[in-house]
Amino acid sequence: MLKDLVYFHRKQAGLSRRQLSEIAGVSETVIYYLEEGKVTLQWNIVTAILQALNITLTFQSPLMTEYEKSKNTDQ
Repeated sequence: MLKDLVYFHRKQAGLSRRQLSEIAGVSETVIYYLEEGKVTLQWNIVTAILQALNITLTFQSPLMTEYEKSKNTDQ
């Protein structure tokens, strides 16, 4: 899923793997590994690539409403 998302966005942006790697500040090999589905990439590397492609992550769970409420009461 992530590999397809990154590949699609990179192609739509008209970027080569090398260009995306330069924008994201990672090696071209990392882009290759991600698009091939390697699952042992560091989180900070993945988020750098997603940022370079303007992809935003959203966390969802059945408990998110309660989590948001707890953040407001913790302050």
